[in-house]
Amino acid sequence: MCLAIPGLIIEINEKVATVDFGGVRQKVRTDLLKEISVGEYVLVHVGFAIEKLEKKDAEETLQILKEIGYDIGG
Repeated sequence: MCLAIPGLIIEINEKVATVDFGGVRQKVRTDLLKEISVGEYVLVHVGFAIEKLEKKDAEETLQILKEIGYDIGG
């Protein structure tokens, strides 16, 4: 089973974004999304941002993952 994890975009450089996953920062490809901005949440799967998320939805998902014992970081 594979999971897609919500993360917060903190920097964008062309088609690569730095995304924060609870204190862990990773470079993520953004080729699959047309418009994204710093401060937005994205759903990330195998190194690609696959969908933008509303802040509320991202926070709910992160809380559920925490409750089931999946440590995102930080």
